[in-house]
Amino acid sequence: MAPITTSREEFDEIPTVVGIFSAFGLVFTVSLFAWICCQRKSSKSNKTPPYKFVHVLKGVDIYPENLNSKKKFGADDKNEVKNKPAVPKNSLHLDLEKRDLNGNFPKTNLKPGSPSDLENATPKLFLEGEKESVSPESLKSSTSLTSEEKQEKLGTLFFSLEYNFEKKAFVVNIKEARGLPAMDEQSMTSDPYIKMTILPEKKHKVKTRVLRKTLDPAFDETFTFYGIPYTQIQELALHFTILSFDRFSRDDIIGEVLIPLSGIELCEGKMLMNREIIKRNVRKSSGRGELLISLCYQSTTNTLTVVVLKARHLPKSDVSGLSDPYVKVNLYHAKKRISKKKTHVKKCTPNAVFNELFVFDIPCEGLEDISVEFLVLDSERGSRNEVIGQLVLGAAAEGTGGEHWKEICDYPRRQIAKWHVLCDG
Repeated sequence: MAPITTSREEFDEIPTVVGIFSAFGLVFTVSLFAWICCQRKSSKSNKTPPYKFVHVLKGVDIYPENLNSKKKFGADDKNEVKNKPAVPKNSLHLDLEKRDLNGNFPKTNLKPGSPSDLENATPKLFLEGEKESVSPESLKSSTSLTSEEKQEKLGTLFFSLEYNFEKKAFVVNIKEARGLPAMDEQSMTSDPYIKMTILPEKKHKVKTRVLRKTLDPAFDETFTFYGIPYTQIQELALHFTILSFDRFSRDDIIGEVLIPLSGIELCEGKMLMNREIIKRNVRKSSGRGELLISLCYQSTTNTLTVVVLKARHLPKSDVSGLSDPYVKVNLYHAKKRISKKKTHVKKCTPNAVFNELFVFDIPCEGLEDISVEFLVLDSERGSRNEVIGQLVLGAAAEGTGGEHWKEICDYPRRQIAKWHVLCDG
């Protein structure tokens, strides 16, 4: 019998084959381990996520009362709406309130013979309709006062006027205000104070102290203005501005009172007076000047570039004849100021050239809830700077402000400049 012989080439091929099979085995083992890990991770993700994760989902509200037809949880919402018959919106709202954080409906086991369960399971479709039903007496009272008249009920201001002939001084005593509206929605109170100006020269400007958390402030503060002849009193007018102090943003304007002094005789002594506070008139004025603004929205970086270029035809100040203008830029998100910038002061000019650029980071996607306010102020040493004019750019702005805002939203990454007429600040 012949002996079995193997060549050296066959011995050299064995380690190569073993190496190949080992490599395939290692790849298969790693792939199997990765697949098991992914299955475990996906099973964990199907569970209810923590509250913080759901809360930071962009564009989705987790609170049932904020859910609307635009964005809802669950992927089959559209199919469910199509299959459902037409029902009032209130029932849809109540159904959404029963969802959990993932948008799933909890299973409810109703007993067929339990009337209490049937009452709880039946949605209260006409709950809001019952609230809207009112008695005939309330209808009479509502029709007697129009909505405009209700809005104009801003309280009453009590004050007194007097002229001191010995000192040739005009004396104004701001006593109190009653029935002011609440400007703070959380505490339902206000922090009122009053500014007073003697028109038309606006040389005499005073203000009371701030009284905290009250709708019926009792100021009882006396202001004496010397050097005003009695014969000149008839040509003057008093302008009261009632405000509510706000520590974190601009003070809220409650209303105003304008008192022409023509026909008021102060020779017989002190005169007690009261006037209803009316809403401040914010009409556009052609004498406020114009402002040239350039805007650019960068959608990739979610930033807004604002360039304050020029101002022209600014009104002259009463004292020096020329104003020292500068521009304050406030960025608002949902009526809350989140950032502020300001330019340098330009001395003694009604036509200022600023050319200053500011970049704002937008805290949300898009510019729907963003607005920019421009305040042109006159820099004055030793006193509070007077507002020359105001400009607001945003989605809700009217006129050129809304048009400019729409253009930068439609054409991102493009610098667009426009002239805007300033309004009374």
